[in-house]
Amino acid sequence: MLVELRIENLLLIERAELRPGAGLCAITGETGAGKTVLAHALDLLLGGKPRSGIVRPGAREAYVEGVFALPAGLLDEPELADLRERIGADDSPLEEVVLARRVSAEGRSRAFVEGRSATAADLQALGGRLVAFFGQHEHRRLTLAAAQLDLLDGFCGRDQLELRERLAAAHARVRELEQRLVELRERAGTRDRDLDLLAFEIEEIDALAPSQEERAALVGERERLRQMDGLIAAAGGGAEAIAPATADGGVSQLLAESERLAGAVEGVDPELDELAGRLVALRLEAEDLGGELRRYTDSLEAEPGRLQEVEERLEQYERLERKHGGSVAAVLEHAERCRAERERLEQAEVATELAETELARARELRGELAAELSGRRREAAPRLAERVREELASLAMEAASFEVRLEPRDEIAASGAERAELMLAPNPGVPAAPIREAASGGELSRVMLALMTVAGTGESRTIVFDEVDAGVGGQTARAVGERLRALGESRQVLCITHLPQIAALASGHFRIEKSATDDTSLTTVEELAGDGVVEELVRMLGAEASDGAARKHAKQLLAAA
Repeated sequence: MLVELRIENLLLIERAELRPGAGLCAITGETGAGKTVLAHALDLLLGGKPRSGIVRPGAREAYVEGVFALPAGLLDEPELADLRERIGADDSPLEEVVLARRVSAEGRSRAFVEGRSATAADLQALGGRLVAFFGQHEHRRLTLAAAQLDLLDGFCGRDQLELRERLAAAHARVRELEQRLVELRERAGTRDRDLDLLAFEIEEIDALAPSQEERAALVGERERLRQMDGLIAAAGGGAEAIAPATADGGVSQLLAESERLAGAVEGVDPELDELAGRLVALRLEAEDLGGELRRYTDSLEAEPGRLQEVEERLEQYERLERKHGGSVAAVLEHAERCRAERERLEQAEVATELAETELARARELRGELAAELSGRRREAAPRLAERVREELASLAMEAASFEVRLEPRDEIAASGAERAELMLAPNPGVPAAPIREAASGGELSRVMLALMTVAGTGESRTIVFDEVDAGVGGQTARAVGERLRALGESRQVLCITHLPQIAALASGHFRIEKSATDDTSLTTVEELAGDGVVEELVRMLGAEASDGAARKHAKQLLAAA
């Protein structure tokens, strides 16, 4: 049950508090005063999306908070396990729960449960179990086949809704496998061509057997081969300077003569002896360097055509790199991808067979779930019809006939193997027809109320009706009010209404009133009692406050209640 509702800066409401209590509570006011703001506030608490411009002009944010009496065991449901842990309900059981929503002027929204940050999905999961909300256009939605099937499943209970979710998941799996099988079969049509292309690319790369090390070595070798004459000249000139091959002289011979002269006076002066030792080392190093230079010169004699071979192999590297990513690593990666794709294509026939087998199993499961769902619907449809006929009798449609027809689909859908069609004959002797064709506006509203009463409220202890009495009046309005009050005997019923016949039956009454100044408009919420209720009923009857006859009529409505 909704214990308290607080609203701040929501549209035209600056601040309002409601404590509706048990039973039927009427919420009334002039057209345009802002009655539906309360409906929108509750929608926010149920995880609804904030609409643009919801924050009162000049305010930084809108805030809505609802305090709900918590039915025993509600938080024990598996779907609420995570939320229960986050709000600490495992440690201390809650008798009440507080849901809240903040919406900034920029449109950002934050949700809270028991003061802890939550998501809109959390509010939907918990709020949907606390409140059943029916908007002023709900009766129009009932003309949709999908909504009629939803009502039948809702009447069957939560197990049916869970079964339907399983069927929807199984149907999605079937669709996924069907699409996968189509793709596999399409690939099979181009399989041979793709395999030939992959084989060519793999063979081309394997023929080169590229490696980063070889490419670097080839680049270095190509540069040496291109500069061969210069290298020979440099190395040969150095060797000739140190130890000429054809004549005496050179650095080595000069160093040897210096070494001989120093040896002739060895022992005379220690300083010269030290320098003579360095002279010996220099001569030995020169002779060794000369030999190395001559050997290097001899090694530079390349085999004929080697430069062309190196150029051609590097061209193969560059061509593959241009095709497959610009580097040796990219070429090797492409080769691996080709091998993996080749293996996959070679296994395509096996994959197709596996997909066909898996699809057959998925279709079988979907068929089993759909059959179970259908069986429950066939069993529940006459019970739902009987209950609705009982409700219609209490809504001044005693002679109406009502039935739920199930029509098979051509193929199983996410919602099952059949469609539901609600059939109504408002008067005796008139053949039953779909409610979208057979019911007037007032009749459709009463059918909707009957269906919501029987099938649409689930386990919610609070039901909110937002002007669902549209299109009815007179004795019919009285009958609708009586049914709403009867609902209020076991549930809390909040009814936003414009009919005095319904408001007179309420055990609680709130009036929404809009006041305007030069620069702004504000909406206030006031709880009514005694003469305040009479005055509001007079206004709802379309009379002035001073109209004695209207005042008498209002009191009669209250007395008859």
